[in-house]
Amino acid sequence: MIKKFNYRLIVFLFLSTFIATKTHAQTKTKLFNEKNLMGWYAYEPVFGKQQDASKVFHAEQKTIRLYGDKIGYLMSEKLFKNFQLTIEYKWNTDSTVVRKSNKKNSGVMYLVPTTTPDTLWPKGIQFQVKEGATGDFVLLQNVVLEVKGKKTEAGKSVVSARFEDAEKPFGEWNKVVITSLNGNIKQELNGKLVNEGTQVEISEGRILLQYEGYPIDFRRVWVREL
Repeated sequence: MIKKFNYRLIVFLFLSTFIATKTHAQTKTKLFNEKNLMGWYAYEPVFGKQQDASKVFHAEQKTIRLYGDKIGYLMSEKLFKNFQLTIEYKWNTDSTVVRKSNKKNSGVMYLVPTTTPDTLWPKGIQFQVKEGATGDFVLLQNVVLEVKGKKTEAGKSVVSARFEDAEKPFGEWNKVVITSLNGNIKQELNGKLVNEGTQVEISEGRILLQYEGYPIDFRRVWVREL
């Protein structure tokens, strides 16, 4: 009886672990299909929202490529609550692509509410991607949070500096991991915690990739719901 009981227990534990792992894996969403910009729309201020994002930006070689003479962004159609976003980026080194600016400036925004109007730049939190400032919080349109026990000010665009520098040299791929869980935010870059905040009032929102004039590439865009 003991042997029989132990066998059944082992089978039960194995099946429980398998089901839990499978369920956990099913919560992971691939936001970029590596073929086209399906699931995203583009915005640029001259013509506004473009449901066909390929009219503004590009999907090439399994990579989202933001370049051209129109600043703007890609916005995910899906929104997320309690999630971990993983994305890789690098500055585009191709000197032949059209650019609007020589300043290395971009960003990954998240928790962008569906109620916020399309504008440069909408309400939400930005993981700053900028030469000399990558990893900063940029809090847009009166978003506030608490960093190191101190509440940030409300404003149109408020910066809370990164804890340390972790960006790789120009032209190399960088890995960003953003975790948003029950009002707590963590920003990681290449395996290092570069910023952290708590008590953000936005509970869910969309993902946004910024183009501010300097060509930048993104790939491996995943969201895991927590």
